[in-house]
Amino acid sequence: MRLQVADGTTENPSRLWAISDLHLSMSANRTGIEALPDHGADWLILAGDVAEKPDDLAWAFDLLSRRFARLIWVPGNHELWTVKGPDGAVLAGEAKYRAMVDVARTHGVVTPEDPYPVWEGACGPVLLGPLFLGFDYSFRPPEIKLETVLEWAWEKRLRSADETRLLSDPYLTRQDWCAARVAWTRARLEREVPAGMRTVLINHYPLRQDLVTLRRIPRFSPWCGTAATEDWHQRFNALACIHGHLHVPATHWRDGVRFEEVSLGYPRQWQPHGRGPDRALRLVLPL
Repeated sequence: MRLQVADGTTENPSRLWAISDLHLSMSANRTGIEALPDHGADWLILAGDVAEKPDDLAWAFDLLSRRFARLIWVPGNHELWTVKGPDGAVLAGEAKYRAMVDVARTHGVVTPEDPYPVWEGACGPVLLGPLFLGFDYSFRPPEIKLETVLEWAWEKRLRSADETRLLSDPYLTRQDWCAARVAWTRARLEREVPAGMRTVLINHYPLRQDLVTLRRIPRFSPWCGTAATEDWHQRFNALACIHGHLHVPATHWRDGVRFEEVSLGYPRQWQPHGRGPDRALRLVLPL
């Protein structure tokens, strides 16, 4: 099989893997990632929440680019958390996202801002679409209004750290930032996905609300995506959709499309089951 990449060259990949939510601030996670073997010509999707700091993200890209032939990355909410940059300046909102994109590009990693690569394998051609969309609190019951959604979640003592650590600058609200990203991404996909071509859509958050399977904390759903992408698996002819964020690894099917939640999660979540990074890797292609 051959894979056409953004610069027009071709490579001969063997398999396409996916993982998310590496949370490299956790030493056990970092140790597990260091132990991953060389995967040769295989490619790896990193579906967000790799690291919060640019230096830690660079560490991950440097390591994993030596274990896989190519990396494809999308940001999670943790990549967007406000931090101080190497020069001491505060990085927040859009500026933080752009700084993380710069880190990725320095290491040759495909981001949501780059040309979409096309997999020319046994299932191909398949366009790989890394997305950055954000969340807008729309994953909530229909009777709950936007104005009261935070109070509704707080009734069960739930509030995401994103409320204080994920800023939307220069957008007025996170909803505004999400709406802008959705509009830009939808227009780009409509323009750049060839008619009839299958896709693999890659986003940190699930594209559908019915995939938010958080049985212990169901009222955390407002911080888990946007209803604007509910039909994107059909609209953009998806063969598979990849996401993380939930820390509940699973495979779901909707309308004949495979949805993969590919998170590693925190050590307290994976260590009791012996499910480290090597076992958390999910095969995406070939089917």
